[in-house]
Amino acid sequence: MFDQSQIQEFKEAFTIMDQNRDGFIDKEDLRDTFAALGRVNVRNEELEAMVKEAPGPINFTVFLTMFGEKLKGTDPEETILHAFKVFDTEGKGFIKADFIKEKLMTQADRFSEEEIKQMFAAFPPDVCGNLDYRNLCYVITHGEEKD
Repeated sequence: MFDQSQIQEFKEAFTIMDQNRDGFIDKEDLRDTFAALGRVNVRNEELEAMVKEAPGPINFTVFLTMFGEKLKGTDPEETILHAFKVFDTEGKGFIKADFIKEKLMTQADRFSEEEIKQMFAAFPPDVCGNLDYRNLCYVITHGEEKD
């Protein structure tokens, strides 16, 4: 499912998250990982819910399988691009952030205000209020921005 470079990236991520280096990710590893990222008040219920997503102890194989299952539902990049292109009638490669916010909050599976905030926090519009949807699609399907 993943190529060798992707597996290596997942291995690095697993190693970072396995704070106590015992080969498994548990609640305390997650708490420490969140703390390292600046979030210190993570509720036990949140951590337990994350750990319960796994069928058992989270070793690297389980970790990789979980990511594979999560990513299985992701549409191919071209499909996502075509969805955005519907709104880019001039073919500029970007859409006004206010316009896409309005569409996402009023059409089909509506986004909440919090989901919109999360999206724009992860992928902010430029100073003119434009959302570069081509780069966003790449990030959604590949996990990192193009250079």
